[in-house]
Amino acid sequence: MKFFIRLLFFIFGLSIMTFGVCMTIEVADIGVGAWDALNVVLTEKVGLSVGKWVMIDGAVLVIVNSLLVRRRPDLLSLLTIIFIGSLIDFWLITVFDLFTMEQFIAKLGMLLMGILIIGFGAAIYLQAKFPQSPIDNFMLALKERLHVNLMTAKTLGEITALVPAFFLKGPISYGTIIITFTVGPAIQLFFPYFEKLMKQLQAKY
Repeated sequence: MKFFIRLLFFIFGLSIMTFGVCMTIEVADIGVGAWDALNVVLTEKVGLSVGKWVMIDGAVLVIVNSLLVRRRPDLLSLLTIIFIGSLIDFWLITVFDLFTMEQFIAKLGMLLMGILIIGFGAAIYLQAKFPQSPIDNFMLALKERLHVNLMTAKTLGEITALVPAFFLKGPISYGTIIITFTVGPAIQLFFPYFEKLMKQLQAKY
């Protein structure tokens, strides 16, 4: 039963989180997160869907993470990134392909709401303690290899995606800065509540 509860948190959390990610992608012209900017511009320049590029990035990072920490690749994290990429494509096609936003205030509202939803979903998904996405593992691998704190490792990870996205003329703008500095606090806002809920459910069942 405890595994089933964790699985529900994992699936439900990632479904919500990726919906929030797609909300920020929908208003990409005011800027998206670094990794999303890379995936969006690769879709525009090369082809394939945004979700497919999420999976490709993840597969590359699994190898990079393994080299950084000098351990065997965390192949289970591939399942997580495949699920994330599939959900992003699903939301973009079924929901966000149906409308466009024109007014600046509406776009900014969509961006901020997307950030809150990302934080809400991530706070749920992280409670499952299933294999994390390769992007999250990349941050942890940089922390371990370079002996830096999480904030520095997170920044380095973002720069890794931001540099190629910038040179490819991806959707980087002030929205990118907003996302970079607000997603973490958004997760922290909801995390204690769902951590408490998970403990209560596991104690009960």
